[in-house]
Amino acid sequence: MGLSKRERMIVLMTIVVVGALVGDKFVVTPLWHRLGELQSQRQQSLDKVAKAKNLFAQKQQYERKDKTLQTEDLRSDAEAESSVAKALDKWSEDARLTLTSVKPDRVASDKNLKEIIFVAAGKGSLDAVAWFLYQVETSALPIKVKYMQLGSTSEAGDSMSLELRLSTLYAASAGEKSSPKQSQPKPKETKNEEQLL
Repeated sequence: MGLSKRERMIVLMTIVVVGALVGDKFVVTPLWHRLGELQSQRQQSLDKVAKAKNLFAQKQQYERKDKTLQTEDLRSDAEAESSVAKALDKWSEDARLTLTSVKPDRVASDKNLKEIIFVAAGKGSLDAVAWFLYQVETSALPIKVKYMQLGSTSEAGDSMSLELRLSTLYAASAGEKSSPKQSQPKPKETKNEEQLL
């Protein structure tokens, strides 16, 4: 028994629809899901690469800073004080900030790294103060702002006063490394009393 043209068309359409549904279920949908997974994995890989590049750049930056610290010759208090004083003068000149005073003060310590505190005062515009502080904060020198006070004589910020307490570190020399307790000899009376006991 032969099929009519209409019946053959219905059978053909049924086969095409069933084939499309089977193809969608077993081929297209799994491929679509797999493509989505691959795109997600690609994005995760790109994020990891970006993070690794960022870490590598930070590592290089820290290595450069470390080399700068090692080559800055901050090995004595005089060299450290001179380096920071020169830097403060340069930064204030670049920022057009007038430094009215810079006073260094050494902090007593028995550690290998010693500290010098600088008390600096200056006057200038708000832009000058901001640029000066930016240069202090981004310096390669081992310097840190411990205290800051800003004042203004006008509401427009044309004339600002700045007071800073800065701290810098330097490596103690061989003579400075020994602690005061170790370098002080005992008084003679104490030695004699110990011998008697």
